[in-house]
Amino acid sequence: MSLLRDLRAAVVEWKAHRFLRRLMETVGRPGLRAVAAEPGLAAVVDQHAAAVRDIVRDGMRRSGGGAVATLAPARTTTGGAVRLAAYARSVLDEQRRSGATIALPQNGIWRPRDWATLRLIAVCQLASRGAV
Repeated sequence: MSLLRDLRAAVVEWKAHRFLRRLMETVGRPGLRAVAAEPGLAAVVDQHAAAVRDIVRDGMRRSGGGAVATLAPARTTTGGAVRLAAYARSVLDEQRRSGATIALPQNGIWRPRDWATLRLIAVCQLASRGAV
């Protein structure tokens, strides 16, 4: 029984890391480049990162910009990457339900300003730092 539970946990953790790597490729790298080039944007993303970190650690229900993410209490056995990926998925799911899309760079130019994109950049920032 324990072996099966451990195997399931390992698969969930692996899937979370895979999802976060894909998010980093599509949103994170270009977003973090934009953050590095614009100090004002860096401050905004840092605020989003602090909020995401609190949500992921505390497992609390938070809302903003029309999106709501609900997570299980952080005291579960799932790792930070699993909770971070679950939060990012909830942001993406809310975007899909509302018919909105995540703005991606075009021709190397990107000015992320919408709440969901900034949240996802913050998720990538936290994941790259191993901050959860």
